[in-house]
Amino acid sequence: MRLHRLSITAFGPFGATQEVDFDALSSAGLFLLHGPTGAGKTSVLDAVCFALYGAVPGVRQSPGASLRSDHAPADLPTEVQLELTVGGRRLEVTRSPAQPRPKKRGDGFTLEKAQSRLRGHDPERGWQALSKSHQEIGEELTRLIGMSRDQFCQVVLLPQGDFARFLRSDAEARGKLLGRLFDTRRFAAVEERLAELRRGGEARVIAADERILALAQRIAQAAGPAGAEATPIAARPGEPGLAEAVLEWAAVARSTARERLDIAHRVLTGAEGRQRTARHALDTERELARLQERYEETVRRAAALEERRPEHDRCQEELERARKADRVAPALELREEAELAHRRADAALDRARAQLPSDLADAGPDQLAELERRFRQELGGLESARRAEARSAGIDGERERLERESRADDATVRDADAWLAGWDAVHAGLRERIATAQEAATRAERLAGLLAPARRRLEAARRRDALADELLAAGETLAEARERALDAHESWLGLRERRLRDIAAELAAGLVDGTPCTVCGSAEHPAPATEGDGHVDRATEETALTAHRRAEETRARAEQALGLVRERHATAHAEARDAAAPAAADGSSAAVADGEAQGAPGPSVDELRDTVDRLAAEHAAEHLLAAGTHAAREALDAAEREHADRLELRQEAERRAAARTSRREALDREQTALHDELAAVRGASGSVAAHADRLTRRVELLAEAAEAVRAERDAARRRKEADDRLSDAAFRAGFDTPEAAAATLLDAAAQRDLQHRIDAWQAEAAAVADRRAERDAREAAEQPAARPSAAQGAFETAEWLLREASSALAAADQRCGELTRLSRQAADEVRMLGPVRQEYERVARLAGLAAGTSADNERKMRLEAYVLAARLEQVAAAATARLQRMSSGRYTLVHSDARTGGRRAGLGLHVVDAWTGSERDTATLSGGETFFASLALALGLADVVTEEAGGVRLDTLFIDEGFGSLDDQTLDEVLDVLDSLRERDRSVGIVSHVADLRRRIPVRLEVVKERQGSSVRHRL
Repeated sequence: MRLHRLSITAFGPFGATQEVDFDALSSAGLFLLHGPTGAGKTSVLDAVCFALYGAVPGVRQSPGASLRSDHAPADLPTEVQLELTVGGRRLEVTRSPAQPRPKKRGDGFTLEKAQSRLRGHDPERGWQALSKSHQEIGEELTRLIGMSRDQFCQVVLLPQGDFARFLRSDAEARGKLLGRLFDTRRFAAVEERLAELRRGGEARVIAADERILALAQRIAQAAGPAGAEATPIAARPGEPGLAEAVLEWAAVARSTARERLDIAHRVLTGAEGRQRTARHALDTERELARLQERYEETVRRAAALEERRPEHDRCQEELERARKADRVAPALELREEAELAHRRADAALDRARAQLPSDLADAGPDQLAELERRFRQELGGLESARRAEARSAGIDGERERLERESRADDATVRDADAWLAGWDAVHAGLRERIATAQEAATRAERLAGLLAPARRRLEAARRRDALADELLAAGETLAEARERALDAHESWLGLRERRLRDIAAELAAGLVDGTPCTVCGSAEHPAPATEGDGHVDRATEETALTAHRRAEETRARAEQALGLVRERHATAHAEARDAAAPAAADGSSAAVADGEAQGAPGPSVDELRDTVDRLAAEHAAEHLLAAGTHAAREALDAAEREHADRLELRQEAERRAAARTSRREALDREQTALHDELAAVRGASGSVAAHADRLTRRVELLAEAAEAVRAERDAARRRKEADDRLSDAAFRAGFDTPEAAAATLLDAAAQRDLQHRIDAWQAEAAAVADRRAERDAREAAEQPAARPSAAQGAFETAEWLLREASSALAAADQRCGELTRLSRQAADEVRMLGPVRQEYERVARLAGLAAGTSADNERKMRLEAYVLAARLEQVAAAATARLQRMSSGRYTLVHSDARTGGRRAGLGLHVVDAWTGSERDTATLSGGETFFASLALALGLADVVTEEAGGVRLDTLFIDEGFGSLDDQTLDEVLDVLDSLRERDRSVGIVSHVADLRRRIPVRLEVVKERQGSSVRHRL
């Protein structure tokens, strides 16, 4: 993978667009990325990571952090564009994070979604768009690069601080880092899967044994009380012989159940015969009782039917008269409708005549129609006058509008003159406000440059004071550990000396008559030595030796902890005494720094906090004042725009006043002519519209009255015709008068009720006649009364005996079936248990081996730890090749798989010193040694991770900080090693602010911190 070009816009500290030409920087193979602290060196690497993975490195991706530059203008969007070659393809990826942008309409901002674009270069067609999907672009780049974001940041952007901590960390911390880089989660998943399989297999074996026991208990219950008492099964899950005992007991229970089933069959046969005889006798008595009761019921129904005969005759006569009256009903309805219509027409005529003049109260329809026609003609002649009157009203409204416009323009001229009178003073005040805010911005920037170092010194002083207490505690812990180690050593030596004094008695304890002595060779042992008082055996000595070794390990860990705390305290002390800290206004800070350089204690936390508070207060005050620069500029621009607007408004108002004068004169002439025309038309009315409304009302009243007269005459004629039809219909139906027919009418519901009552009586009469004709009922009535209750008792006794016999047979049959089913199920469970138990034993052995708990696993290493140990061994071998060159052949990194302090085995890392031949832990390296050891480890890890990720070639690497702790000779050796990385066209970028590197590395990319945001400069 090779980087070609990087474009950064409004990203991090870069307020404008910055271009980085990696092709030009990589031409020399080794280039330097430098600049002052906080300028944005690391932000260049963050931009590369953001372009490839859509996020910055994890250590700098804090929650809520924004990638947008605070220096960028609101209308310039944040964007990163990277051109690179990976997997043989030339690609260009462009990414923009989610960011606010000004609204297109109105004020304020809206949130713009994150965007991504990927283009590929074709030699023939040029750049071609490939995708705009975040997910597709991320998957494609990850596939081509072959590494996750964490792997990329660890391999391509080599952070030296992380590997310095890796050298000093324990096995657990190393395991976490290696697991993240090499993605050994699949091996941990294998361990967990095997453990789950082992637990599942064990549960299945126990469950199968428990099912067999449960089946044995169910077989005993199915065999009945006698079988439950005689069951011999009392085994537990896992005990031998359980399956055989269950199967044997099941066979005995099945044989006993079959014998009981044969006895139940014979008893049931006798009970069925007795039940059939009792059933026949009961049926005979029940039938006789039914026929006797039916005959008595028939007699009662016949008597009741004769009592209702008069009511039946009355209903039949009433129904016949109602059906005759139904033929007169249409004529009655027609007469009522005609009467109602005549009353309505007569009332309407009275209302219409009441609104007419008294001379027209008795006028006929023809006279009213003639008057209506004459008024309509007069109304049609008023249309021209209507238009003239509307135009006259329009002229009045237009003159009022001209007056309002005149008053508004006069007010505009007055306001403009009043505002323009104070323009010069306002303009000068706004310019002075802008100058004051700009001066405050300059002072705030200077104070910000002093505040950041002061805060770093304050934080370092706080760490220094806190670490001083830890340093005392670590020293006391080391003293106690040394004392305990010395006591344990003396105790072990004393016990060893006492054991050696009595070693003869220990050897004599193993002598056997006839067997040669291992010391003198004699087969006779006349006087073997005996144990004296206070004898020490081998186990006691080994226990003391173990305690001594543990005490030594505790002492070594205490010394290591003390060294770490002492180094951290020294670092914090040096940072707190930094001579580049901001000086106080009275020069006191410079004096303090000079005193610390001569060995005096560093400044106290209170002194540094006072300095920070004072600088922060001054900076806040100046920043608040400087914040008004934008508002002051906007106020000046707004005032200038308002000045121009008011001048223009005043000129337009004067032009409109001249045009209104001529318009008023024309309107006055037109209004005079219209008034003369309308005076002749209005007459006694106030307006043409009022005169037209009065004529319209007269026309409507005349039309309504004429229509009412005609309607009343038609209604009277229809009423007369309805009376004639009603009289004729009543006579034909057999009624003397229409009123008699109306009195006889019944509605449909009443007629249906009468018909239902008639039909019910006739149906009952037919049913009684049929019942009287039944011969068997008459004959049963002549016999003695039936006795069904006695027959019922005999039948119930026989039925109960049959149920008892049937229940006994069903229970015996069910017992046989249940025992057969349970026996078959028990045999199936026993047959399936064998393979399950074998599978469980095989999985249990594999799970113990992978978890490190099996006796076959000699080093007690888990599978994941074993894989990580192999990777660490590869990393150590790859790192040693460069470490030996940087240390002039002195140091070698070696991997250790020993278990230390009860922690996981296989992740130890030691350094071998060729000068002394000793092997020691990497945590004991000095600061400079730790740097080039961590650099070698980082480069070695980069090679191994690259190979693990698929062998993707990395043509561009970055190394971040750490060179300031090296002397000149070591720095030359490290640069030689880095220079060797340029083989096969590979380029290396060093990120550092060490001044000496600028002389040694001519090709540089300088990041410059400026007021409007940082910028980059190429030094080729």
